Amino acid sequence: MEIVMYIGLVVAIVGGIGLLIAAFKTSVWWGLGSLLLGPVALIYVIMHWSEAKNPFLLQLGGLVVMFVGAYSSGALGS
Repeated sequence: MEIVMYIGLVVAIVGGIGLLIAAFKTSVWWGLGSLLLGPVALIYVIMHWSEAKNPFLLQLGGLVVMFVGAYSSGALGS
């Protein structure tokens, strides 16, 4: 089940890159802030939900798949 973790990781990375692209399309400052400071990306998602919804949900879905894969392979838990 490790392959599921890696698939989730790839999906989360693609979502993160998509979020950066959306932030840079809005403004260079939003893009730089999202790239360098994590909380700025969350503020961007909240303030620009219509542009950031799809990449954010893709990233969140990738994280869920990654944790499910880690839990089922025994990497998390007992």
